[in-house]
Amino acid sequence: MTDRIGKPISQRQLRVGEMIKQSLSMIFIRNEAKVPNLDTNTITVTEVKMSPDLKIAKAYVLPLGGKDAEESLNVLKDYSFLIRKILSKKVEMKFLPKILFRKDESFEYAEKIENLIKQTNK
Repeated sequence: MTDRIGKPISQRQLRVGEMIKQSLSMIFIRNEAKVPNLDTNTITVTEVKMSPDLKIAKAYVLPLGGKDAEESLNVLKDYSFLIRKILSKKVEMKFLPKILFRKDESFEYAEKIENLIKQTNK
C-alpha cells in the first residue's frame, strides 16, 4: 500500500491510524465529545490516514445514511479541538496528531462504478 506520493505506508502509520480510528469511533458512539448541534453517535469513522511523521491524522467520516454530510463535517471541523481533547485521554502517544476531518466519498465512488458496470452489461 502506498500514499499519494508513492511512498509505502509504514506499519506504524497503519497501526496508529487504526488505533485513532477505533478511539474516535468509541468517542462518537458514546457521545463523549458533547459536540453542540450534532448527534455524534450517527457518525461513522471509515478510515484514518496518518502522515509519515504521525503529526496529522485525516479522519474520513460519514453520517448515518449520508444525510447532511457537509453540515456534519463542518461541525466536526469547528469542534475538532474538543474531540482532540477527549482523544488525548484515550490514546497514549508522545504527540497527539492534529485531526483533519474529511468526507468519505468511497461509497459514492463505488456506487458510481457499480452503475457504470451495470450500464455496460445491458
